[in-house]
Amino acid sequence: MGNEKSAPDYNFEARHMIEALRSGVPSRAVGACFSEARPRIMRDVSGLLEQVCEHQKSCGKIISGRYGEGKTHLLNTVFNLAGASNMVVSYVSLSKEAPMDKLYLFYQKVIQNTYLPKRQQPGFMHEVENISANSPVANEMLLYAAKQLETDKLYYLLRSYLNTEDSDEKFILQSDMEGDFIANASLKKIYRRIFNQPAKYNVNFSKTKHCADYFKFMSHLFQQMGYHGWVILVDEAELMGRLSKKARLNAYRNMANFLLPEQFPEHCPESTCTLFALSSSYTEDVIEGKHEFENLEALFPDQPEPIRTVLNLLNDAEQLQPLTRNEINEVLVKIQDFHGQAYGWTPNLSVQTLAASTQSGGYLLRTKIRAAIEFLDQLYQYGKAGKTTVNELGMETFEEDVPAIEDI
Repeated sequence: MGNEKSAPDYNFEARHMIEALRSGVPSRAVGACFSEARPRIMRDVSGLLEQVCEHQKSCGKIISGRYGEGKTHLLNTVFNLAGASNMVVSYVSLSKEAPMDKLYLFYQKVIQNTYLPKRQQPGFMHEVENISANSPVANEMLLYAAKQLETDKLYYLLRSYLNTEDSDEKFILQSDMEGDFIANASLKKIYRRIFNQPAKYNVNFSKTKHCADYFKFMSHLFQQMGYHGWVILVDEAELMGRLSKKARLNAYRNMANFLLPEQFPEHCPESTCTLFALSSSYTEDVIEGKHEFENLEALFPDQPEPIRTVLNLLNDAEQLQPLTRNEINEVLVKIQDFHGQAYGWTPNLSVQTLAASTQSGGYLLRTKIRAAIEFLDQLYQYGKAGKTTVNELGMETFEEDVPAIEDI
């Protein structure tokens, strides 16, 4: 096989793509360029996004798959699809800093990783800063915060934010909207200073009880700003399996806010599509292995819902099937094309030859891709290639963290 090098004509976007694929770290750019894989599940997701955009109906879905089989890539593809549909997108991976059992911490990470359509960097507060006190958007949001939420704290917060001239106060109030919640007493003090009247909550706000109000408030705000909805993408949801027993059950209850909008409209954000991606071993390792249904009966015998429904949804989550040979070959053809663009050369390879180079890399899609790139690297550098050395690493574990005091 020839290695026909021409004068270097590097395409740095293509090189970025190859380096991202080589590292095995998914990216939104890769998701945009490899969006044809898994056409059936993408049709289903497109239908969910259309449901939000056209009918303002919230929805949720759980996707599971083996490690390295493309869950994160799928979420990145959805990210690009949603942005092209004029939807706000948030992308967060569950972690100790973004735990599903503590909704107020999860909210903070979601807001920190929220992107307006066609924006490369997260952030939207600059648009909130442009809302004037008596504008239609401001009036609608004040009415919504006063009447449609469990507590009216956000009414007093937003009204103060829109009317203060003090930059320090404005920063504190904005930080609260972003998840750095201020004390009720501090907000009441600010409100009294601005309006010379007390703020009287209908329900005393608690971040551990009323954080769903913030998700609902933001979803309504995005609509009023003219966006077609909000897409929340949650990766590595299998990390819930490392939480303590009670924390896991609380995490499932919080998931219901996003997965069961018709059953729990009082907590579900509006015009929002939420996708959770987790390992296909979660049912065996956690739900069955840690006896979640028995835990539910023991800890919440009188209030099994909505946790039981969420556990059933996790059990029935749609599985990402391995790509077919034709689908893998389509991916490999694109990789070969990007490699040529990235390094200014023309690989003279049949797709069968490139596919054969990936056989020693194991079954994972991720390692097949990396094996193909290593093969192309060797051809580019030396004009011939030996056996690739990529192997499979990084399988999940579900060991519990040290339990919280309240769980002992």
